[in-house]
Amino acid sequence: MHAYLEFERPIAELEGKIVELRQLAAQDPTMEIGDDVARLQAKADTLIHETYARLTPWQKAMVARHPARPHFSDYVSNLIDDFTPLAGDRLYGEDRAIVAGLGRFRGQAVAVLGHEKGNDTKSRLTHNFGMAMPDGYRKAVRILDLADRFDLPVLSFADTAGAYPGVSAEERGQAEAVARATEKCLSIRVPFVATVIGEGGSGGALGIAVANRVYMLEHSIYAVISPEGCASILWRSSDKAQDAAAAMRITAQDLLELKLIDGIVPEPPGGAHRDREEAISAVGETIARALSEMLPLSRDELKRQRREKYLAMGRNLGA
Repeated sequence: MHAYLEFERPIAELEGKIVELRQLAAQDPTMEIGDDVARLQAKADTLIHETYARLTPWQKAMVARHPARPHFSDYVSNLIDDFTPLAGDRLYGEDRAIVAGLGRFRGQAVAVLGHEKGNDTKSRLTHNFGMAMPDGYRKAVRILDLADRFDLPVLSFADTAGAYPGVSAEERGQAEAVARATEKCLSIRVPFVATVIGEGGSGGALGIAVANRVYMLEHSIYAVISPEGCASILWRSSDKAQDAAAAMRITAQDLLELKLIDGIVPEPPGGAHRDREEAISAVGETIARALSEMLPLSRDELKRQRREKYLAMGRNLGA
């Protein structure tokens, strides 16, 4: 059953009526419901388009966190052939919030890494809701080193509320691990494409997304802190999360305007969770175009372009 967000109640009512009509028709085959269903479906489709065309930043945050939104495992299973996960950071242990490995994207050997949030209670606990421990970022460094050594393009998929903030993570050097992962992203000399597929939270996302090309899905978010966290700091109340979301400029449209990302991947009407295959396909096409532009470049040029990209951020915003 489709999970509706709070602002989707009018859509839920219309689609609920369609379901009711079809159930009644199943019980009484003599009922003629074709015209009624078509009329309601057209009205629902129009309402979906209108609603998603004017989402507020807070509503986009809700869509980015939708439980049915495609996760890293969905992108890998649809876009990557022969994916072989690699486990462990060779220092402490295995972190399941960041999944990484090697595979093929449209025939091209690649290194792949990303946050996995899980799809049900068991898998969410297994993957710690996508919030990585230091071991996850040290594993990412290991994979990035392999990619650099064997000249493999890197594809990353960010989807996390942030790096795990617990005591156990801090004891094992969380800040240092994220910083070294970010440093490694900047230093590798291979094509690097990052996509924010849901929630890009703070350094937890940045640690695997400092890439030559950074894209965001249309209704994803990317910020230094969650709207709730920002509201708790500024107003001492998470009830102000909507105001914080608007002030922080967390949407893909805001970040493209600020020149902090390179492009926006359009989502199907109603969000990626309504047509997962179409959303994943759009991401694949975007990645393919980016790689085609970068593969002819030399290793030194790729590193230079990435360095200049980040040095230039924020320089001309006041002009």
